[in-house]
Amino acid sequence: MANVQTLDPSASPLNYYGWELRRLREAAGLNQAQLGEIIFCTGSLIGQIETTKKVPTRDFSERVDAALGTDGTFSRLMGLVLRSQLPTWFQPYAEMEAKAAYISTYQAQLVYGLLQTEEYARAVLAIDYPDKADEMAVARLDRQRILKRDSPPALCVILSEAALHQEVGGHKVMRTQLTRLLNFLHDPWVQIQVLPFTVGQHAGTMGSFNLLRFDDDPDLFYVDGYDQGHMTANPSVIKERSVGYARLQATALSPEDSATLIAHVMEERYGDQS
Repeated sequence: MANVQTLDPSASPLNYYGWELRRLREAAGLNQAQLGEIIFCTGSLIGQIETTKKVPTRDFSERVDAALGTDGTFSRLMGLVLRSQLPTWFQPYAEMEAKAAYISTYQAQLVYGLLQTEEYARAVLAIDYPDKADEMAVARLDRQRILKRDSPPALCVILSEAALHQEVGGHKVMRTQLTRLLNFLHDPWVQIQVLPFTVGQHAGTMGSFNLLRFDDDPDLFYVDGYDQGHMTANPSVIKERSVGYARLQATALSPEDSATLIAHVMEERYGDQS
């Protein structure tokens, strides 16, 4: 008899998802291979998700809902499952980010998470989370869904020029990442500016930070730490950082000139070297 792994459905959203998938699959009289055939994947993948060895995707969940007639159960679970893959200390920020009407961020070294490609995100996450990089990259990309809403937040991003030169994942990954940044040039809700090395000292010298504005809630300031984040609605902090951000915007290149610099770095540094 096969050794069936027992899951505690109360342990985590991912455990509950796997437990419920197995329960409803067996209730439908299907083994893993049979369900896999119906939703166009392998029985092995079904088993990995049922035992929490792999994180499901939204597409997978939609196909399971259709195959098992579960009225969107697994699709609704995906928000909780993916959020649980984020570091615990980051989850409160991710929840507020999803509610924000305006997001302003200055990034001193890396491309902002909402603009990262999957390969870039995986390379960044693998530094501190080598065993969970794939799952966490899926969760990070899921955050980007807010940019595709009918009413997306206005996103203003200022990148230090260092973020263009800091090679993450190799030349191919960086070229693809910079190409993605260029694709936002004509997006009405996303503005990307580059702060060039030539500006010298500036209002973001102390490091990266984010400002969130809401339609009905107080503004929030957020800054990453090594193993935790700090978020505050303190009015004096919001005022100080808002002025600092305005100074950064005034000092940075225009979106058009920023795109020109991004394209130049992309070709000069990450072009075809053969």
